[in-house]
Amino acid sequence: MDLFEQLRREHEFGIGTIAGVAAKFGVHRRVVRQAIGSALPPRHRYPARPKPKLGAVAGFIDKVLDDDRRAPRKQRHTARRLFRRILTEFPDVTVAESTVRNHVRERKHQMGLLRRETFVPQSYGWAQEAQVDWYEAWVDLGGERTKVQVFAMRSMASGAAFHRAYLHATQQAFLEAHEHAFAYFGGVFPLLRYDNLASAVRKILRGYRREETVRFMAFRSHWRFAAEFCTPGEGHEKGGIEGEGGYFRRNHLVPVPHVADLDALHTLLIAAWRPDDARLTTGRTEPIGPAPALLRGRRALSPPRGPRRPTRRAAVGGSLGFSACV
Repeated sequence: MDLFEQLRREHEFGIGTIAGVAAKFGVHRRVVRQAIGSALPPRHRYPARPKPKLGAVAGFIDKVLDDDRRAPRKQRHTARRLFRRILTEFPDVTVAESTVRNHVRERKHQMGLLRRETFVPQSYGWAQEAQVDWYEAWVDLGGERTKVQVFAMRSMASGAAFHRAYLHATQQAFLEAHEHAFAYFGGVFPLLRYDNLASAVRKILRGYRREETVRFMAFRSHWRFAAEFCTPGEGHEKGGIEGEGGYFRRNHLVPVPHVADLDALHTLLIAAWRPDDARLTTGRTEPIGPAPALLRGRRALSPPRGPRRPTRRAAVGGSLGFSACV
């Protein structure tokens, strides 16, 4: 734009010839003619190049993206997930991930599915805080498409996470899942951050004050952790667990899994997150767990309490749950 302005001014008020202007600015005379003809540079048109590597899987990618229109919104394929499926299902095809990513971006743009996301990095002390939330997912349970509620707890320092699915997000399931998570992490975090879950919050008061349910207060007192609750409607205050739920659902629940029952689903979830222990998150030089990052966090965690007084047990979403009364 600036070059075109200089060329136009030089031609009109300076040298005055196309050849002279081209020699002075070191450009082709065709560029000078374009500048004289229009103040705006012409748009570059790049010829379409053949993509022999992509051609072998382009039809597969397009079909998957088209099928995603009928899949649950939060369980659709990302470019990374598609690339991993190609590596598994088309072992003879050697296509670069960047090629797949560009094709997916182009197709999603044509389908009107592109959305812009913004991320802000944060820093946390080891074993000081974890975030907790439920997220929804769809599974084919016993041959029937079923919505399940997945409990997730994420260590904000190491990035390690625990997931467990239930048919309903009841308070009993909520508290039972905490105990499974504490056993997985090997201790209790001093601070747990929540959304305003009905299982924990009875009434939202002014500011950050909450009237907690009696059973949740008893549970928190027994396990000796503090609870903080986010501002209603401000999901960014617990972006770690929001992102974890989305990551896990996109990478391990796409395509929609087929399982016989909840026990089989639990086995699938465990098999899914174990390989995640070896992955590196952005800006880290250590894997998220269990060693060394998770073990480093475990040394700072409060040790789990001894067993509580036995209470009535009831079936919760296909697994046994515990009453939170101490």
